[in-house]
Amino acid sequence: MNPNVTLLIISGVLFACGIYLVLERSLTRVLLGLMMLTNGANLLLLTTCGYAGLAPIFAKGTDPRAYTDPLPEAFVLTSIVISFAVTGFMLALVYRTWQLGRGDEVADDLEDRRVAAQTGSQPEEDAILPEDVSEFMDREEAAAADRAAVHSARQKVMAREAAVPLGAAHDPAPDGVARDGEDAE
Repeated sequence: MNPNVTLLIISGVLFACGIYLVLERSLTRVLLGLMMLTNGANLLLLTTCGYAGLAPIFAKGTDPRAYTDPLPEAFVLTSIVISFAVTGFMLALVYRTWQLGRGDEVADDLEDRRVAAQTGSQPEEDAILPEDVSEFMDREEAAAADRAAVHSARQKVMAREAAVPLGAAHDPAPDGVARDGEDAE
């Protein structure tokens, strides 16, 4: 079996970029890193098949080394399903984090800070972070944008209600049909 060197190099690049992105604080970047890691793993599994050969259906007289091994391809299919599930979970996590905090940054854990404050621990090189590392707008801007959108929607509803003539807002009942609480004559 001769491995495909190009696919191995691409797989290594995907692993390196994926690991770099997973170590970021932004959940969106973590999601992209996980997707790169899964694609790198899929390529690595495919390279274990070797070059393309015959379909793995038994035929008398064929050399067994001429067949393609189907097991890595089955692993790749399983990996694709698992990566879809992880991607869906991460998308839901990013969306919920955005709904709750208007950001996707992973905050520091208080327990981690307590452990880091103990004697004997070495501070990390990147322990001091800038205040805003997210590309999203800050909370006050997001709240102002939300208020402006709600105000605009109310103005549209009020303008629409003012444009409808009085008495046309509700349909009159057809003749002889009683409404709730009225007597039919």
